[in-house]
Parts: sequence; structure tokens; C-alpha cells
Amino acid sequence: MPFLYLFPALPETFMSYTAPLKDMLFNIEHLARIDQIAQIPGFEDAGLETAQAVLEECGKLNAEVIAPLNWEGDKNPSFHHDGNQVTTTPGFKDAYKQFTEGGWQSLQHPADFGGQGLPKTIGAACGEMLNSANMSFALCPMLTDGAIEALLTAGSDELKATYLEKLISGEWTGTMNLTEPQAGSDLAAVRTRAEPLPDGTYKVFGTKIFITYGEHDMAENIVHLVLARVQGAPEGVKGISLFVVPKFMVKADGSLGERNDVHCVSIEHKMGIKASPTAVLQYGDHGGAIGYLVGEENRGLEYMFIMMNAARYAVGVQGISIAERAYQKAVQYARDRVQSRPVDGSLPAAGPIIHHPDVRRMLMTMRAYTEGCRSLASVAAAAYDAAHHHPDAEVRKQNQSFYEFMVPLVKGYSTEMSLEVTSLGVQVHGGMGFIEETGCAQYYRDAKILTIYEGTTAIQANDLVGRKTSRDGGQTAKALADQVAQTEVQLAASSSADAQAMARRLKAAREAFVDVVNFVAGNTKAKPNDVFAGSVPYLMLTGNLMAGWQMGRAMLVALTPEAQAQDAAFMASKVTTARFYADHILSKVPGIRDSIVEGAGSVTELALEAF
Repeated sequence: MPFLYLFPALPETFMSYTAPLKDMLFNIEHLARIDQIAQIPGFEDAGLETAQAVLEECGKLNAEVIAPLNWEGDKNPSFHHDGNQVTTTPGFKDAYKQFTEGGWQSLQHPADFGGQGLPKTIGAACGEMLNSANMSFALCPMLTDGAIEALLTAGSDELKATYLEKLISGEWTGTMNLTEPQAGSDLAAVRTRAEPLPDGTYKVFGTKIFITYGEHDMAENIVHLVLARVQGAPEGVKGISLFVVPKFMVKADGSLGERNDVHCVSIEHKMGIKASPTAVLQYGDHGGAIGYLVGEENRGLEYMFIMMNAARYAVGVQGISIAERAYQKAVQYARDRVQSRPVDGSLPAAGPIIHHPDVRRMLMTMRAYTEGCRSLASVAAAAYDAAHHHPDAEVRKQNQSFYEFMVPLVKGYSTEMSLEVTSLGVQVHGGMGFIEETGCAQYYRDAKILTIYEGTTAIQANDLVGRKTSRDGGQTAKALADQVAQTEVQLAASSSADAQAMARRLKAAREAFVDVVNFVAGNTKAKPNDVFAGSVPYLMLTGNLMAGWQMGRAMLVALTPEAQAQDAAFMASKVTTARFYADHILSKVPGIRDSIVEGAGSVTELALEAF
């Protein structure tokens, strides 16, 4: 009989998650400046005290209810059966009930439709916790948030009255239907069609793929937002319209009626996020699915990008979330795993691997990347709140510009970062990391989708190059560089050697960034291949700098006597982590600059037949 190695039973704490409340609240208070957000009309009760109370309760729910289901979802994914039904992972349905009954879906949506009206600055932190706890589970409310945003912006009063309250409560969930077998990122190729009916509704026919939570058993109705072409519409993206197509028809009194002609024909078998059912939906096989036009015909792509931008930010937060979970697990393992005597002889025998310098380097890399991206996302969320709610039009305009510039960075940089961090998490575990029962491989697998969906990293980079840099000749980018320079001055004036080192690294990175901005703005039209050959490196360079800037701002706060008196140990850790970011991550920027400005030719010169 062959020898069988049985992995030991894992204690419950081995898969545990603890929300990083101190770091989140530090960002919300000192970088996002919740005190200023609380001065905006409608957010008067959303100050630091409220943020702390909400985050603490959210942390409990996710640690006690949602996180324990993460490993179960990987082992027992959602499954498709009986030709149309999808059953989610055991425990998901009850957890979703607790999630909605606690009001978590409604957190940052308008009170007019039953929401709690809290700012995104608070909601984003709660979103991070939910995704750290269980990314597969979190995808359902994330897509519902996007549907809510689209209807709030472009929906008629009738559509709002019919759908918003149920979506905001979480009683119903929402989806985003863009992709088709022949139409991925190129939405001009969408073929799903909509035929107008005399009563003002439409019949929708077509196939949509990769629809997250397109079918499930956690809510009584699913509200699909679907891109389709009305007969006679112009070709290309200008002829696309957006429709609400509910799983079940909604009667005049708000109750549910008959099943609509939209059916799940299969779900995908994925590398990661296995518990999230990714559906293939078929519209109109039995006479036509009834749909309701959102806004005006042929403006669907414009409306869908409301959902898309909300989702892109949220996916960036997912990158931070999975990085945090991988970091926590790696730290726990490094404290427990005994292997080899430390090289400095500080222990008389073999000790926990956290004593080894290279393990410390890996853990610090994971920590610094995660904290840097978290701070970037928090500041971006605050800009969103000001852009949408501040009474001063000029302040709204400035914050909107800042937020729009940050979205491809939060999405692109944070998700690419998550791949490095989750890979390091496996590496810290050594051979055990390659064993699925350890659990850390799941984070690595789950993270991979983040650089792909809601627009690949290259699509985010194209947006950064075209819409965010070249369009205004680099003026927005250079204005941000000026703000970074102000932080450099403050750091250089400090008596702290750590602050002065951060100032030097920031200065070198900022100057490299400005060089690249000039290159991009000056060559996008004349030498597009040269610019777009370096588009993703440009995104990574910019994300690195912007996160490093926030770490520099965090260091300035942490060095103050007031902060030291508040929590000396936390502030000392913040300074050390920021210094590590400067020395080991921000220091990469000048080299990336060289590859963009001087290395375009080697990207495109190899003959195609030589590949």
C-alpha cells in the first residue's frame, strides 16, 4: 500500500481574518480627512466617531460570519443544475441574509431610497473588509452597487421607483451584462438585439457570458442591466442601448410576477473565485425577454460606464483586500513555522522563520504594498465624496478630476500589486504554500482575475495615457506632481532621517514621472506605438508614485508628537513601513522611466514572424 501524506487538520484560527481597523481609521482620519467630509451637507453625522463605529461592526460580521465561508467556497463552489438553477456554496445564503439585514448593502446609497447615505470614504473600507473575508461572496453586493449607481444616474423615475429600494436593501441583486462570445473588451461588436414593442418595452434576444452572479439562490429577484442594439441603430459603440431585464417581472404593486425569458445555460469553471457563479445567460429563447430602456436609446455605453467606473474602483479595493488576507496569513505562518537557526546567531537553535532577514523582506514588501494602495484608495474615495456632494462647484470639479485620474491607478496598480503580494504569501510558506490545504494558494488564484475583469491592466493604462494624460497635454498629471513636491518639502524640513530619505526618494520618483508625462503627452499622436508600448509601465510607475506620496503624507502624520502620544507603537510601525516603501518600492520608479522613454523600440522591432 503506498504511503499517503495527510495534511493535518487546520485549526479555525488558521483561516481567520482580522480587519486592519487601525490602519483604515488612520487613513480615513489623516489622509482622507473625514473631518472635512463631515462638513459637506448630508454627511454631518459621518465623522470619525461614526466611521469607527461602522468599521468595528463591519469587522465583526466579516470575521465571524463571512470569512469562515471562504475556504468552504473554494472546496464546494456554486453549481448549476436542473437546466436553469444555481445553488451557492453552503452557508452563503444565510450569510447574505445576515449581510442585508444588517444594512450593509445600503451603506453608501441615498436615504431617499432606503439607504444610509454614508460617504464612500467609509463604504470603501467596509468593501475592503468584505472582500478580504470572502471575495467570491463580496462580488454579489459589488455588482449590485454598480447597478444602483447606473439607475440613480440614468434611470427614469418609474425605474427608480420599481427597482432601487429593493436593490439598496439587498432583497434583489444586480448584474452587469456586457460581454458576449465575440465581444469582450471591444463592445462595438455587441450583437444582442432589442425589438421595441408598442407599450414602450422591448424584447431582448442574445447571449451574454461572464455574468457574475447572473443566477443564484441568495435573493428573490435579479435585475440584469444589459447592453443591446435596438433595430436600426448605428453600427459600433454609438448604437448600443442599456436595458433593465429582471429575472422575474415586477407587478404594479411591487410583487413578483412570472419568470422573464432569461435563463442560465451554464456557469464557468474557474481558476479562482470559485464560489461566485459566473453565468452564461441566454435571452429570448422563448419569445423574447422583456426589457426596459434606461435613459435614451444609443447612449447605453455612456450609462454602462457609470457601472464600470464604480466596478473598476471596487476591483482595485479587491486587490488590496486579497493582499491584506495573504499578508495576515503569511505573518501567522512565519511566526509559527520553526526552520533553521537565524544567521545572526540570535537564537541558540532553530527558530520561527520570521527571524530570517529574507522572510522579513517578503513580509515588509507585502505590508508596504498593501498599506500604500490602501491609502491611495482611501484618498480617492474622499475625492469621490467631494466631487459628488460638495456645495462648491469648483471644489467638485477639482475633486472629480483627481478621482478620475486615480481610478485606473487604484484598479491597475492595486490589482497587479495583489499578484506580487499573494505570490510572496505562497513563497513565505515554502513547500507548504504549494499545497492547497494550506489555503494561501487560494488567494493567489483568486487574485489573478483582478487584473483582467472590468478592463485589463492594459485597458486601464490606455485610459491613463489617452483620456487622463494626453487629452489635456499632461496638465492634470503635472498638477499632481506639484502636490507631491509640496509633500517633499515638508519631509525634507523634518529632523527625522526617515523623512529626509522619503523626501529624496519621492523627488527622484516625481522627476521621473514628469519626464514620462512629457514623453506621453508629446508623442501619443506622432508616435503612438512608442507611447503605448510603455503604457502599462507608465501606469505602474504612476501608481507607485501616488501610493508613495500617500505613504510620505502618512509618515509626516506619524512623526508628530500628537500622533506619537496617541499610539506610539502603531506610529513607529507606520514610519518604518513608509521608509521601506521608499527604499524598496518607490526606488524602482526611475528605472521604469528609462524603460518607457528609452526602451520603446525594443518592444516593437522584432519581426512578427520571429515570434
